Amino acid sequence: MYPPAVPPEIRRVDPNELPAWLEAITTTFLDRPDVVAMTRQVTEHWDFQRVWGAFDGRVVGTLRTWATELTVPGGGHVPASAVTAVTVLPTHRRRGVMRSMIGAEHDAARDRGEILGLLYASEAPIYGRFGYGTGVTTCSWTIDRRSTAFQGPPASGVDFAPINVETRDLMRDLYDRHRLAQVGEIRRRDFTFGLDLALIEFAWEPPWKGWVIVHRDAAGQPDGYARYSAEAKWEERQPRSVLNVQDLVALTDEAYDALWTFLIEVDLVATVKAERRSLDERIPWRLTNRRAAKPTEIGDGLWVALLDIPRALEARTYERAGDLVLEVIDAEPGSGRTRVRLEAGSDGVRCAPTTADPDLMVHADALGAAYLGGTPLRHAVLARGYDEGRPGALVAADALFRTLDEPRCMTFF
Repeated sequence: MYPPAVPPEIRRVDPNELPAWLEAITTTFLDRPDVVAMTRQVTEHWDFQRVWGAFDGRVVGTLRTWATELTVPGGGHVPASAVTAVTVLPTHRRRGVMRSMIGAEHDAARDRGEILGLLYASEAPIYGRFGYGTGVTTCSWTIDRRSTAFQGPPASGVDFAPINVETRDLMRDLYDRHRLAQVGEIRRRDFTFGLDLALIEFAWEPPWKGWVIVHRDAAGQPDGYARYSAEAKWEERQPRSVLNVQDLVALTDEAYDALWTFLIEVDLVATVKAERRSLDERIPWRLTNRRAAKPTEIGDGLWVALLDIPRALEARTYERAGDLVLEVIDAEPGSGRTRVRLEAGSDGVRCAPTTADPDLMVHADALGAAYLGGTPLRHAVLARGYDEGRPGALVAADALFRTLDEPRCMTFF
């Protein structure tokens, strides 16, 4: 029998409660790692003002965030809260525990001046009701390298980098230059690069074992890197290994092409697979046989929620002029609706609360999905519906939010 439905206490977690908190999250995710080792390894890296728990005498729910920023259309960088580790024990589902934790974190994020919430969803149906929409579509690229080759000159300027702190710092610097210019990408935590190279222990998963290659331009300056590992495989005495690309960051097309050329030409490899990429990639068009490159695992990537709608809408630019009174049905209980007037033109962007009649009413998750310009608003509204106060307002809003270039995010958390 489940325990009685008493609302749990929602509060921040004390560091000495971390083992119990980790036990709760790993139980929900159906894993049994060494939580004592995990506690020792993560304590110095986490901000415990951002670690939430639901308590009814024990930890029954978990949520954690970290501070980041998101690159938005026009090149602005918006402060955001990266939400992760959201779980509720099976004994306490369907009691509003998750909603209470997310509400507490959203309030705290607003107090910190963070105007967006970001997350990756373990299950797709969960987060729309909390105001999150799919802002970035992601995929893996799987390439049958036996049936194609790279069009162009042999890879040049590419060499292996040692697995050490200098390479960690080089990767961090190149990635930061990349994400500042890439809509949809976020700032990573410094210790992430140490984890990526297994320079920092992490008890929840096996350590990475692989290689890093760096491309340098004609002046000898680094402008791209790739981090990859391999699964050695033989069939009928023929090499059929799989090369798994975890990260490929290129600041120029030349670096992109050189890194891919190197990876596709590695001996003994039958398949190259690159994860967390974009459907809008150069790679198929650089192959002699485009059919050899197949997008796989296509689906929702980064989810976005607008915690401060006027500031968020004013922080990005728009590729078309528009004047729209938008009413947003807030996802959080008691919040009601937010009505703003968005004006975008050659003289800039203005967005502020208004009492004017709305041209268009949408739900918060639809606006979050459309915010980065890659998800059509006309699609995002289908799940919960919309109302037009002005005929054609949805078509006009859809065109206003869309961008020519797709947002991308290769950073998982």
